[in-house]
Formats: sequence, structure tokens, C-alpha cells
Amino acid sequence: MIAALLPPHVAAAEEFGDPPGGFLFTEEADLVAGSVPLRRAEFTTVRMCARRAMARLGVEPVPLLPGLHGAPRWPSDVVGGMTHCAGYRAAAVSLRRYVTAIGIDAEPDRHLKPGVLPTIAGPEEQDHVRHLRLLHPRTAWDRLLFSAKESVYKACFPATGNRLGFFDAAISFDASAGTFRARLRTPGVVIAGRHHHMLDGTWHAGGGLLLTSVVIAVDERMGLDPL
Repeated sequence: MIAALLPPHVAAAEEFGDPPGGFLFTEEADLVAGSVPLRRAEFTTVRMCARRAMARLGVEPVPLLPGLHGAPRWPSDVVGGMTHCAGYRAAAVSLRRYVTAIGIDAEPDRHLKPGVLPTIAGPEEQDHVRHLRLLHPRTAWDRLLFSAKESVYKACFPATGNRLGFFDAAISFDASAGTFRARLRTPGVVIAGRHHHMLDGTWHAGGGLLLTSVVIAVDERMGLDPL
């Protein structure tokens, strides 16, 4: 599922559960030694996905430890993202010479609890979500909005060190194309020397899941950015 959202030169792997035999390096295992079994399982599986994706790029397996605010620390020549939710784990990676930032997110295709949407979305976004609900009622657009903002944050934070809030990016969806655009309400985000006021992403709803991705290419002329 996640691979369909990603451009060339980005490798991905996913699991719809936690298969037995997952491997952790000692440093990783130490981090979750005292965690509940579910936390250890999802931590293990998502790293298994990440190492499988890196192998497709020819990158040797290494410990993938959380860094500042939990963002994973990748090898110096790798850019990547990981995500997990109930029944799903995924990772996407690329080489830094092709891509400067990746953000992916997975959420259950269920509506947010009442009262949550105004805490993450401005009035225009709330109107946008209500309109989409009327046209396409089978998709939990409020949760998809949350997921898109998570992908924007996950792409921007490791590359900049700046934490974006929910109201720092205004999202609009193209329901037919499976894409979205994030208008950054901050002065803009500088990633690898390029100033970004807009970020484009892709989304998918299916199998009870909502998936979103944001990929920022080194050179937009290479056609790596989602349309």
C-alpha cells in the first residue's frame, strides 16, 4: 500500500501485523526492554521494515535509534520515515543524494473523537473536511487531515530541527487524485538550502487504513516530488 504513494528512488516495506522472529540490535532492545509486549512488537516490526527497505537500496542493517523528540536516526547517507498504527507498520527510505526529507503516517480510517478537529484545524480546513464528508462519506477526512499534518511534520522536523504545530500547515485535499497540498503558515521551511512555502503529498484510504506521505526531492526537476 505505502509503496504506491511514493516516487522513484524511495524504497518501502510494510507489515500488517507483527510476524515472529523480528530482530533488534542490542541498543534497540535495551530501549524497549521494560515496555509492554505490544510496544516491543511494533518497535521491532517497524525496524524490520526499515532494514528491509534499506536493503533494497544496498544499505547494510544498522541500529535505528530514536533521536530528538523520537525521530529515528538514520545512517548519514539515508533519509527515511517510519510509522505504525493498529495492524500496520511501514517504513520508507531513500538515499540523501536523491531525497532530502520523507514523512509517512498511517492511521485507522475512523473519525476523530468529537471536539478534536477544531484543536488541529483552522476554520477553512474544517469547512474543507465537512465538504469532503458530503461528497465522499466513506472516508474519515478529519483523521486523514490529522495524518497529512503528521506526514508534513515528520518530513520537516528531522531536516530542520523545528517543531511545527497543527496550525502551522493548512491542508487541502484533491479527493480524485489522491494528493494533498500543505500551505505552511510559518515564514517557510528551509530544507537543504531550499525555501518551502508549500509541500505536496499523497494519500490513500483502503483496508480500514489511511496513509499519507510527503517526499521532498533534492531536485524537483527529477520528478521525484509527489504531484
